[in-house]
Amino acid sequence: MSTAHVQLLLTGNELMNGDIVDSNSAMVAQSFKTLGIKIQKKVTVADDLNLLVTEIKTISRCADLLIINGGLGPTSDDLTAQALALAANLPIKQHPDALAHLQKWCKTRAAVLNKSNLKQTLLPENCTLVANSVGSAVGFSLTLNGCLIICTPGVPHELQTMLDQQIQPLLQKTMNLNGEMDITRFQVFGLGESTLQTLIENAIPNWPDEVELGFRAGIPTLELKLTIENKQHTAIKNEVINKLKAILGAHIVAQITDKEKTLAEHVLNLCQQQNLKITLAESCTGGLIASELTKVSGASEVFEAGFITYSNAMKHKILAVDPAILEQCGAVSEETVIAMAQGALQQAGADISIAVSGIAGPSGGSQEKPVGSVWIAWGTKEQMFSQYFCIKGNRHYFQQMVMARALDLVRRMLLNNNEKPIYFL
Repeated sequence: MSTAHVQLLLTGNELMNGDIVDSNSAMVAQSFKTLGIKIQKKVTVADDLNLLVTEIKTISRCADLLIINGGLGPTSDDLTAQALALAANLPIKQHPDALAHLQKWCKTRAAVLNKSNLKQTLLPENCTLVANSVGSAVGFSLTLNGCLIICTPGVPHELQTMLDQQIQPLLQKTMNLNGEMDITRFQVFGLGESTLQTLIENAIPNWPDEVELGFRAGIPTLELKLTIENKQHTAIKNEVINKLKAILGAHIVAQITDKEKTLAEHVLNLCQQQNLKITLAESCTGGLIASELTKVSGASEVFEAGFITYSNAMKHKILAVDPAILEQCGAVSEETVIAMAQGALQQAGADISIAVSGIAGPSGGSQEKPVGSVWIAWGTKEQMFSQYFCIKGNRHYFQQMVMARALDLVRRMLLNNNEKPIYFL
């Protein structure tokens, strides 16, 4: 772990007013952690020039690295360049490379380069540019009181791009990094944080001090993270990983080595690998599963058609569900979803199908079938599976979880995993 003293300074009235939630500091912290850099302090201030100048001067006297986030835009409340120039007692000048970047950015988008935009080219004299390949405002850096100060945009996707493409490589060259930190990340589905923590504590009561265990909550998947600060502890970490795999089984969707994939991406990849077509018969999700699949580039190679049959009449007309089944068992039943899944296979000529029918609420439930009830069917012409769940929560949450569980059940099937899924969310 680097011994450098690192601080963050975030600026913006929106942050102070609660109009936007700060996610950028977490993004920076995660990026730096992979380098073995810990952030000691974070300060957030409004768009106030005097406050910014004071904080920059104060922090620069005690820190080795300061990341300033926000305030690089074209409007009058974007004050970072001016504040840093005042703190460093430097004039503001138009930077020719910043101007060239902005001109190219405008030309690419057929936008007019106006006076407001030009404000983004006025930077502290002799600063060093930090390229921004996706936004109009370049980042920049300079050293003040022995502290390296790097100014970054507040737009999250621009910040992430700069962290990956520019700032991480820069810090690897300029800071004394030991390069020993090693992080292993797993994508987990079907277990909430508290359940996951309890399972791990019960199975591994003597968790090794050398391995830091962390969680990043999310919906529908969460991230389980194992960190060692010295690579000589790799064997200990690997031993823990083997135990975790035995405990969690198919709840581990994948080890994350780069960008985290969605459940839909995992299912589509498996279908592609096995040369299989998939189809859908959706009722209570109203096309949400199809939407999730078609977010993925190349989905059309394995997903050609899906069917939204919300009413009983359409379940019969489009998917040939026997009216007697609907009458005797109801729309939310094992018999109905199996018939829907089989009908979708027939209509689409696919190899695999998913069918869902449930009660999203807030009304429509009964004692026998309460709000949150859902039947899911999945499988092939030769073998069809089905399972009942009761998912409590609002309508949006219910639909999201039905979508995710349906995709996860197919993922497990494609992996030939016979574990009975037990979901705790």
